[in-house]
Amino acid sequence: MALIKSKQEIEIMRQGGRILADVLQKVSESVKAGISAADLDKLARELIFSSGGRPSFLHYKPGGSGEGYPAALCVSINDEIVHGIPTKDKILREGDIVKLDCGVEYKKLNTDATVMVGVGKISETAEKIMRVTKECLELGIEKIRPGASLNEYALAVEEHALRNEFEIVRDLVGHGVGHAVHEPPQVFNYADRRMKAIILEEGMTLALEPMVSEGTFEIVLAPDGWTYKTRDGKLNGHWEHTVAVTKDGCEILTKL
Repeated sequence: MALIKSKQEIEIMRQGGRILADVLQKVSESVKAGISAADLDKLARELIFSSGGRPSFLHYKPGGSGEGYPAALCVSINDEIVHGIPTKDKILREGDIVKLDCGVEYKKLNTDATVMVGVGKISETAEKIMRVTKECLELGIEKIRPGASLNEYALAVEEHALRNEFEIVRDLVGHGVGHAVHEPPQVFNYADRRMKAIILEEGMTLALEPMVSEGTFEIVLAPDGWTYKTRDGKLNGHWEHTVAVTKDGCEILTKL
C-alpha cells in the first residue's frame, strides 16, 4: 500500500478532513451532562452521511477479522483511552472529560481525528491533562517536515508530557492513514530508535495522536473487547489530527 499520496489524493483527503472537523465540532457542541454516548454517535453518523462521506470506523475490523466496530464514533470517558463504545447506558456526567474519535471515508480516502471536551465544571487535573495533551500534539506537528525522522515528533511529544508530570501511553500509537483507516508506519509518541529509521517524505499522510496519562502508562482492555483504559483508573488525554507532509513542513487536514 502506497505511503505517498498524490496531490489529487491529498486534495480529496483535505475535503474529507474538513467534513470530519465540522462533524467533530458539531458533536462537541452537543456534549452536556445527561446526554448518552449513543446520541452523540447518532448525530455523528447523520452528519457524515449527509455530507457525502461514510463513517470509517463503522463495521471496521482490525486485521480484517472478528466482529466489526459497532459505531461511527468512539466515545471514551475519563480513564478510557480509545475505542470507547457509545452505548445508550454510557451517560455523560458533570466533571467528565470526553474523547470523541471519528474517521471519515470520502471518495475512498480516509481521515481520522480526535477532540476532547469537558462536561461542565471539571477538575484542575482534568483541565491540565486536556491542555497538555493538545500541546503535545501541536509541538509534535511542528516537527513534521520532509527529511525529519519520526523520532523528532515522538521526542517532542514525550518530553512535553514528562515535563508536566504525565506519562505517554506506549502500547497504543498513531499511524499512516489514507487508502485505509490504518496504514504504515506506526507512529510512536515516545522516543525510540525504530522511529529514527522512518524519514518523512512529501506526500506522506499521518494520523498523529498523543495519548497522555495522569498515572501509569500501562493499559488494560475492557471486557467489551474494544475499549482500552488506564490500568490504574486515572485520567487519560487524547487529541488527534490527520496531517500531510508538504514541501516545506506539513498541513493539518482535519481542521476547518
